Amino acid sequence: MKKNIILLILLLFISLNVAAQGRKNKEKIKALKIAFLTQELNLTAEVAQQFWPIYNTHEENLDLLRNKGRTAIRKQIKNDGGFEGLSEEDAKIFVKNKLDLDNQILLEKVSFTKKIAKVLTYKQILKLQLSERDFARELMRKYRKKP
Repeated sequence: MKKNIILLILLLFISLNVAAQGRKNKEKIKALKIAFLTQELNLTAEVAQQFWPIYNTHEENLDLLRNKGRTAIRKQIKNDGGFEGLSEEDAKIFVKNKLDLDNQILLEKVSFTKKIAKVLTYKQILKLQLSERDFARELMRKYRKKP
């Protein structure tokens, strides 16, 4: 009994440590992204003060939308016993829901562009879009090289 309790406590600490590492990695990536975008966009301190709150809200909204959609679909597929247990009608509903989610993401991006156009020039907005993609590619390239 004592061994089971010790094992349970040990597993709890290990899982908390893994979760903390995930948060640390996410925070590290966010800090790298902020530095990368600030440099690429050549933001002044004044513009950066206006830009980052809008950008961070936009990123949070996108994360919520993406996670909401992924979680719901995966949960339902798992409850149905995987893809094999999924009916054609359910699959049709999921495809429709995914398209609706994609539309919500597009609307969020349009809204963000309107808001950020009050702070950045359209050339900077275009540079932001390209730089976000460049950052993601660079991150993936480094991740692939990591042993």
